[in-house]
Amino acid sequence: MANNLTAELTQHLNSRHLYPAAAWLQSFVSGTRPNTPLPALKQTALFRLLATDLTTSLQPPSHTVFPQDVLNPRTQTRIIAGPIVCQVLDIEDIGLSRWAQVEQIEAKERGETTKGREIVRVVEDEHDGGTVAPAVHSRGPFKLLLQDAKGAKIYAIDLRGIQGVNTDMAMGAKLLLRNTDVRRAVAMIEPANVQILGGKMDALDKAWREGKKERLMNAAKISGEAGNG
Repeated sequence: MANNLTAELTQHLNSRHLYPAAAWLQSFVSGTRPNTPLPALKQTALFRLLATDLTTSLQPPSHTVFPQDVLNPRTQTRIIAGPIVCQVLDIEDIGLSRWAQVEQIEAKERGETTKGREIVRVVEDEHDGGTVAPAVHSRGPFKLLLQDAKGAKIYAIDLRGIQGVNTDMAMGAKLLLRNTDVRRAVAMIEPANVQILGGKMDALDKAWREGKKERLMNAAKISGEAGNG
């Protein structure tokens, strides 16, 4: 029975270009409850695998990771067919200054909200009790740090606006890349060649969010950006 379940789960995950390591799959199968419907087990396996660190949970075939020479800066451009599964370790909004991003974070800390793509600031007024003034919310472009299942890291640029790719996305989220244009060791990603599989690495995401404001401030100071402080 366990062998049949392992085979079913392997086929299900492989169909999504996820190749779980035998140890991870064995651990998952041994923890399942008897009589759980197979569709529910497949869904749970996918959910849990997407929440893992791919460098420890996958045993990827060579075509599902970046080539060893992907970071060669002398290669002007190359197309990597994939499909490659990778996880997001960092994302930066390069359409906004770092100080502007710090101000956005501080606005959220003050309880100001976001409406659509605009930050809505509520300004107290003694006559009308509050007026609303919108501020610009960036549409990118975004610079991401991606990591494949072998641990290789590469920067990627989203210039065209991929739905779901933004500074609010979960760290550890898994992306599937196809026919990716890599120019001088930077992957150029766009809606046509990226599929967001989902997932979140809780510890990474928590640490990333808690340290984001300080990272932005330090980077702004190093680069000499002008700020309000």
